[in-house]
Amino acid sequence: MSSEPLRGAFGFLTVLPVRGNVTSASMLAFPLVGCAVGAGVGGIWLGAASWWGAWIAACLALATDLLLTGLLHIDGLADSADGLLPPMGRERRLEVMRLPDVGAFGVAIVAAVLLTRVAALAQQKPSLGLVVALWCASRTAMAITPSLLPYARRDGLASRFVGAGLWPVYGVVLAAGIAWAAVGARGLTAVAAALVGGGLVALLGLRRLGGFTGDVLGAMGVVGETVGLVVAAGRW
Repeated sequence: MSSEPLRGAFGFLTVLPVRGNVTSASMLAFPLVGCAVGAGVGGIWLGAASWWGAWIAACLALATDLLLTGLLHIDGLADSADGLLPPMGRERRLEVMRLPDVGAFGVAIVAAVLLTRVAALAQQKPSLGLVVALWCASRTAMAITPSLLPYARRDGLASRFVGAGLWPVYGVVLAAGIAWAAVGARGLTAVAAALVGGGLVALLGLRRLGGFTGDVLGAMGVVGETVGLVVAAGRW
């Protein structure tokens, strides 16, 4: 992989001062960006837990994720909730998802997801590897979706991702290996749950929009990570 797709992926998915053109080739680097962001989030979670209690450590980990991603995926989750959940026609859904404001569905879903993420982190022993694996899996799901589903708009930011191919699927193997090394079967199950969670969001987008949008991809990542964290926090 050349450095240009990697720079493009980091520049698009994070707030890091990395410059590069975002193209379909950048999707190949999405799983690696997920690993890097997950390492930052997991590192803060692990380090904070050694000094503060579980809830403060969980909140700091969540804040780190929001900081590193610039709320990009949370914005996608809010827009997707406003566009996919209320009863309306396809064109109106796409229009609503482009509006700059956030509606009641977006506010409610974002609040519920953030609270669930904090609770799931606080309810389990901090694991750097688990977070790296889940964040890698979520970006992998985002990266392969443009090759499986049609683009729902005539044009838009995410149209540049079409035609990336299925090569980013290597992220599934990478995430599974990291999860197994970190927490064993619990980690593998959490990664599988994250992929299923993200996939269900993609299917909802397909059913109600006719395909994916950039907001749907962002929502896939957040929902997938959250489902994986909840599964990992279960009483194994």
